[in-house]
Amino acid sequence: MNYRHAFHAGGFADVIKHIVLVRILIYLQEKPAAFRVIDSHAGAGLYDLTSSEAQRGGEWLTGIARLMQARFSDATLPLITPYLDIVRAFNPPGELKAYPGSPLITRALLRPQDRLTACEVESGARKHLIDALRRDAQARVVDLDGWTALPAFVPPNERRGLVLVDPPFEAKDEFERLADGFSEAFAKWPTGSYLLWYPVKSRRATDELARHVAAAAAATKPAGKCLRLEFSVALQQTGGGLISTGLLIVNPPWTLASELKTILPELEKPLGQGGAGRFRLETPKP
Repeated sequence: MNYRHAFHAGGFADVIKHIVLVRILIYLQEKPAAFRVIDSHAGAGLYDLTSSEAQRGGEWLTGIARLMQARFSDATLPLITPYLDIVRAFNPPGELKAYPGSPLITRALLRPQDRLTACEVESGARKHLIDALRRDAQARVVDLDGWTALPAFVPPNERRGLVLVDPPFEAKDEFERLADGFSEAFAKWPTGSYLLWYPVKSRRATDELARHVAAAAAATKPAGKCLRLEFSVALQQTGGGLISTGLLIVNPPWTLASELKTILPELEKPLGQGGAGRFRLETPKP
């Protein structure tokens, strides 16, 4: 699978991933102690929705564009608004021309004491990311392969924080690398939170990944907790595009599961294609 992000920016997979990312970062803000975010495959930072790549893919039209027009209940709106406000901040009033990637969403929620380490090995994307962050003192862009960075940057000095692993899934062994990379990093920093993204194309591969991550989390003392979220916007068809996205959240905030049970049902209709979407939220077994 080739996941060149310019084609997919602002699509339903980004929406789900970034809503969860924002909820975790807001939880981390509740304590005064500093936290660190490590983004292992950071990308270009900001994506032009008027570009030929974004227009050709058009995924933002059934993703963030729909969400910006959707109406939410009084329970869900406060949980969604911080994410939508960040997206709006990168756009002219009432328009949608750009979409921020995870490094810029993260930067928007850093307090003065917090830090971001963003790893990007592709030179073009790294240059765009450096430009987007404007050489921010709180956000360090590193020219390092994400799989090398995972064990190298943990544990951080801040002792609290989040590791976001969002690989491009261009290599056939990416699921295995994700499982092994997480296990190696988690063994060094079992008290950190981890947000692992994956495309749902093979049920066998995703189930094996979930079991591996849950087993690695359970092997520590005290055992780490794990939450599995998958969201589908249509029925899977052979040879079709990505219609289902997955997240594994290790050591999630204690509030996250209940928040997602509130949010996710209200995303099924706006993000669904040819009918309502559907989600699953569970605790995977080792």
